[in-house]
Amino acid sequence: MSSARSGSEPAASGFDLLHRDVQRWVWQRGWSDLHDVQDRAVQPILGRERDVLIGAATAAGKTEAAFLPICSDLVSAGSAGAGVQVLYLSPLKALINDQFRRVDDLCEGLGIPTHRWHGDVAQSKKTALVKDPGGILLTTPESLEAMFVRRGPQLRTLFAGLRYVVVDELHSFLGVERGTQLISLLHRLETALRDRVPRIGLSATLGDMSIAAEQLRPGGGTQVTVIDSPSGGQDVRLQIRAFVDRPPPRENPAASDPDMTSGPAVDQVAAHLFRVLRGSTNLAFANSRNMVEALASRLADLSQQTHVSNEFHPHHGSLAKELREDVEASLRDPSRPSTAVCTSTLEMGIDIGDIAQVAQIGAPPSVAALRQRIGRSGRRGTPAVLRGYVTTSEPDAHSTVLDRLHPHVVQLVADVELLREHWCEPPRPARQDLSTLVQQLLSLIVQHGGARPEEAYRVLCGRGGPFTSVSQRHFGMLLRDLATHEVLTQSDDRTLLAGPKGDLEVNHYSFYAAFHTAEEYRLVHGDATLGTLPVDQALHEEQLIIFAGRRWRVVAVHDEDKIIQLMPAPGGKASIFGLSSGRVHATVRARMRSILAGGGSFPYLDSVARQILEQGRRAFAELRLDERGFVREGRDVLVLPWTGDLELDTLAQLLILQDLDVAATNVALVVSGADVDEVRAAVKTVSETPPPAEIELARTVLNKMSAKYDKWLGDELLAVQYASMNLDCPAAVQVAKALAAVEQLRT
Repeated sequence: MSSARSGSEPAASGFDLLHRDVQRWVWQRGWSDLHDVQDRAVQPILGRERDVLIGAATAAGKTEAAFLPICSDLVSAGSAGAGVQVLYLSPLKALINDQFRRVDDLCEGLGIPTHRWHGDVAQSKKTALVKDPGGILLTTPESLEAMFVRRGPQLRTLFAGLRYVVVDELHSFLGVERGTQLISLLHRLETALRDRVPRIGLSATLGDMSIAAEQLRPGGGTQVTVIDSPSGGQDVRLQIRAFVDRPPPRENPAASDPDMTSGPAVDQVAAHLFRVLRGSTNLAFANSRNMVEALASRLADLSQQTHVSNEFHPHHGSLAKELREDVEASLRDPSRPSTAVCTSTLEMGIDIGDIAQVAQIGAPPSVAALRQRIGRSGRRGTPAVLRGYVTTSEPDAHSTVLDRLHPHVVQLVADVELLREHWCEPPRPARQDLSTLVQQLLSLIVQHGGARPEEAYRVLCGRGGPFTSVSQRHFGMLLRDLATHEVLTQSDDRTLLAGPKGDLEVNHYSFYAAFHTAEEYRLVHGDATLGTLPVDQALHEEQLIIFAGRRWRVVAVHDEDKIIQLMPAPGGKASIFGLSSGRVHATVRARMRSILAGGGSFPYLDSVARQILEQGRRAFAELRLDERGFVREGRDVLVLPWTGDLELDTLAQLLILQDLDVAATNVALVVSGADVDEVRAAVKTVSETPPPAEIELARTVLNKMSAKYDKWLGDELLAVQYASMNLDCPAAVQVAKALAAVEQLRT
């Protein structure tokens, strides 16, 4: 380690600027130097004049990058001013528990108290903190919300000495309700303290750090100091294996096929996971809770059949806390091998020890998610190991165009290639999140025992918060909608108060979360329930959807009851509807097209995956998809613009306005009951027409309710919110122009 330099020597390193007691802690850990982001973060954090955003890979030392200078400042400042000095916010209680151990280890010898505050912390410890607030407080947005509601008059005392706010895993908050809630709470806290408190965001490196900076400090993103380390230098060992649904042998299948290379593809995946992961500690990511449970069950069966202990355990948000914690403890225990079959619950930085391998079943929700997951292994100087698994069906005479292209296989390859180029999706820009505004308005009213409309608008929608795009007119409409539903009432002096339904909501423990778990719609034909489906696409009356291999027409959508009424529609075998694991970005789809059109090889594919990719490439060439975007298939026309889900869904809405029956599915739009010339003409019309206002399209969508408090919004505000979150008309028109240009070249 270097020591302080004279004025004639180069500028001091970050380590030189740390308090000597913090330097001593670093020496005691045997560190030879600070990581790049740790060294670069010291000066701007100590300055306390600007917000700081630190972007780096998993295990790059982001926590220490924030807390080494923070603790230096606290030690230098002493305990001047009662109250919490540092507020740390995390998306997960488990991550708080993990970070508490790390921060407490640093603070123990510095005389800085550390506290946790979440639902699993004893009330006695919370009471002690309220009586004598100070030091560092680690909590979640939901627990902070509870403080506003339950301890509103005490907030200024509790946080009187606040010097820093740290937001961990910032990328997980961007573009979602929890992020809107978080920034609103921080803005309200600064309003209560009448002081601007420096914010430090810790994040995985994002595609556009400037968008993340703007969301960390709305209206002040250009003033945020960004410290970005996009390449962690991590070596990755990678293989993608493909499995094809094949019927098992008729006679004694287990004896003739001990390695399960036939049968349902998911069983083949389970068999391979069983062979390669047993005996070590691993994570296997699936894209749904159903798939997690299916794989964990098959792996448990294989353990029983082979008379070995079961090392495979499910981990997802619906499991009881005790069960999740047992799995996490087993991962941390080096004496017993364990593999968690999980959703995104273990994607973030919970300490789960050394992970040998990461498995990814199916294409991940995003390239950013894939990078987070890979970063969970190889964290102590060893290479990260990723095993990718994709399942598909053997093409036959009844296969659809999309079946022949094998888009799920191609998407995983595209994700990997973009990851190797250090690309990932930019965060979604801020949106008009009116559902969360409802929650924050109720919280503000309870915090202060009431609020005047103009004061509520100033605090919630004024400069510095996440609701600045909400106009006074729309805010007035919101108040009227809430009054109609008895959520709000108004006293004689115009003070807003919680109404009967508002009181019930605020006094229920579920109020503190701005989001709710996405509900599945029940698909109904007559008196028969066909199944359930998480609907992430816009629906219209008479629209075609495809479910369980059959075509159906939408008769009605009942948002309150989460029911979609269907009638059978003619047609043959169809592609599966609604299995997307996330909204795919346009860059990923463009890369998928180039992979299908190109002749490059990917050495990390196994022989089956290479064969499937070649099948997709042959289908791409035979269908001449490099020179056309429209394909006839039975009674349908497929439109293949190779763009992202946002643009694809918006283009579907624009074509519906052209009197076409359109459904978006995977990489394509399916237009039913039309010929190619008719679809081509409609796309050309869209390409030559000025883009309509998104809200006009949103008004035609049936299922606009998706967020927690949408049930209290009127049709107009639902359209405003839906338009800001789900539609991009200019981008969709550009996609139509590109399709029309390709067709023009053909003629």
